[in-house]
Amino acid sequence: MSFGNKILKYQDAIFRDLGKLVAVPSVCGPAEDGMPFGRESARALNLILQMAQEMGFSTKNAGNYAGHAEYGSGSGLAAVVTHVDVVPAGDGWQTEPFRMTEKNGLYYGRGTADDKGAAVVTLYCLKTLRDEHVTGRRKIRAIFGAGEEIASQDLAAYFSQEPMPDMAFTPDSDYGICNREKGILRMNFAGKAGGSPVVQKFTAGTVVNAVPDYAEAVLDCRPDRAEALKEAARTAKGSFTVEKTEGGIRVTSKGKASHAMQPQAGFNAAAYLICLLGKVFSPDELGALLSFLSRAVGSEYDGASLGVRQSDKPSGPLTLNLGIVRVDAHQSRAGIDIRYPVTAKGDEIRSKIEEQAEKAGLSVESAADSKPLYLPDQSPLITLLRDSYAAVMGTPAELYATGGGTYARNLPGRAVAFGPFFPDEPDRRLHNSNENIDPACFMKHAQICLEAMYRMMTV
Repeated sequence: MSFGNKILKYQDAIFRDLGKLVAVPSVCGPAEDGMPFGRESARALNLILQMAQEMGFSTKNAGNYAGHAEYGSGSGLAAVVTHVDVVPAGDGWQTEPFRMTEKNGLYYGRGTADDKGAAVVTLYCLKTLRDEHVTGRRKIRAIFGAGEEIASQDLAAYFSQEPMPDMAFTPDSDYGICNREKGILRMNFAGKAGGSPVVQKFTAGTVVNAVPDYAEAVLDCRPDRAEALKEAARTAKGSFTVEKTEGGIRVTSKGKASHAMQPQAGFNAAAYLICLLGKVFSPDELGALLSFLSRAVGSEYDGASLGVRQSDKPSGPLTLNLGIVRVDAHQSRAGIDIRYPVTAKGDEIRSKIEEQAEKAGLSVESAADSKPLYLPDQSPLITLLRDSYAAVMGTPAELYATGGGTYARNLPGRAVAFGPFFPDEPDRRLHNSNENIDPACFMKHAQICLEAMYRMMTV
């Protein structure tokens, strides 16, 4: 019997406390005094730290950027890193997103899968280690970030105050072991506000790292152009509604949300609406920004028209997601999220795109490049995690690559993503409506997580 089985006696308590954490709508918001990611993110962080204190652990809150609960002693330090912030709820829920609901044997709620469930499990793994009086070579910390979903500097702020662990993993992906994470390049473009004589307003997306499932455009155009648009919408790929308003024409586009690491799994409502407009209106009528997006991005998710399409053997192809578009009398902006191969150079990709944007009359307001992660297959941490997985599941964990960005890249050479979901599980709707977990599968993850934490402390 593996040590990990000892967590099963805490199952009811785990889901009770997860329900409390899900009830906090911890979407990152504008910074407030002492709360860099807003009030709700800070509230969720303080709630899980309070849970840890009530269990008897020493804790630290690093300025509401992140915090930790700690157990054990020794000269070394290991950690498991999760986050308590979530993406916005969005539409299409069959249950209340911020109330954990059991339905057909599953637990629904925003954050159950990403990443509050893993955070609560990690805390109870820490409790199990203490209740079983485990001692070893290293202290171990459960670290909780509060700004992961907005690619913030939450862990950078935390590690400016706290030591970097010798080894760590983050249960914010899938099993087996993700030792290769693609680079993440995010770019924001800006054009002249009010630069389109036809498009009075265009709105799509809430976060750049999700495929928008809804987009809307308000147009000021002649009746014959409106009819041409209706005709084009009948045959164009996508789901569109064209209707008259007092100010002109409103066009809505419905798509399917997905995480930006796999944009091909969604249907980008913004991209297809821009493509529709591009069939009817000239570049001058669309304005610089929408014209550029229509020509250089279109409905592609591989960056081909931007000249950045590429792939490598370790991690696969580059992907591109148009995540946010805002056009009105005061602004003309868009944001893209690119996941590029581990052997590629983000600077070169950025330079190519900037050159094309500038030729189109746009400026690049900001760009952020999170470098790829690539940990060797035979490293001690990989061996430890493979053995931990095998102790519970009977076979060693496989290695894989992802386009997702996890906390592991904040601990270069010391961490990987490991769990909590299994390859044969159905879609858990991460970053989409009806996010859920299967409690039986999740408690299997809890056993693996505890086994790995036990070995990190003792081996």
